[in-house]
Amino acid sequence: MGNPRILVIKHGALGDLVQGFDAFAGLRHGLPDAHITLLTSPAFAGLSRRAPWFDEVVEDRRASALNLAQLFRMRRLFHAPWDMIIDLQCSRRTARYHQFLTPPKTRWLGTASGASDPYPDFTGVNNAERMKVAIGMAGGAGGITASLDWLASDDHGNDGEGALVLVPGCSPAKPGKRWPASSYAVLANSFLHDGRKVVIVGTAADRAAADAVLRDAPGCIDMVDRTGLDALAALFGRAHAVVGNDTGPVFLAAKTGVPTLMVMGGDTDPSMSAPVGARAGWIRQQNVGDVTPQQAKDALAAL
Repeated sequence: MGNPRILVIKHGALGDLVQGFDAFAGLRHGLPDAHITLLTSPAFAGLSRRAPWFDEVVEDRRASALNLAQLFRMRRLFHAPWDMIIDLQCSRRTARYHQFLTPPKTRWLGTASGASDPYPDFTGVNNAERMKVAIGMAGGAGGITASLDWLASDDHGNDGEGALVLVPGCSPAKPGKRWPASSYAVLANSFLHDGRKVVIVGTAADRAAADAVLRDAPGCIDMVDRTGLDALAALFGRAHAVVGNDTGPVFLAAKTGVPTLMVMGGDTDPSMSAPVGARAGWIRQQNVGDVTPQQAKDALAAL
């Protein structure tokens, strides 16, 4: 057999994609001559094309089954001569791709009914470890830590040097994941009082959450909607520490190795979704608002 052709499915979100970096690197390391294609969401296609692990990135617009043009496009993709398809998304949509669009003899690693290579029981296993197990089943190498050299840049100089970086936003669909702005402000003011810089980051969608913190902690540096992922990775790498909600940038921070604390509520299961990194940790209450700023500060100091 020539160089193997592998299709990897990982739609996102950002945190899930970041949690997969070590697995992607392990797959490339274990199968250096393989042609590896990633199927992902349009939002993450640009980032994935910059990564060093994929030969090709294909966008899945996840259109309705009534969109015949997209249906035939996806059918052509899944009928390509793949040596294996590694489903790291394991959603109802990808199960349908296996059932309706993939030739029955194609090797499929995943949880879909009838998969040739079904995953073991992943109950209580962190998402990052799940993906490592999956790529190990495909012949990928274990024990690989992905480098972020391809991502980081110095777009913002020394703005965040030695700073506490706060990530107060998260998906508006999951308000139970959002630590109150008042708690972020108390934490910020305690660091400002100690003479440290505090930086607030996020996307334009996090503007209201950031402004609520800034009202009570006006000494913070506002960098909301001013950092792409490359600049954000560089900022985290220069920071003293990062504190944030269950949201993509916090997983990225943990991957850089900076002390990173995720504040969790009942919507987040840490056994599955805790950030992974050399100095990553979490603190959790069923009601995320019950986590006190002092508890967060103590937990951060322990990292």
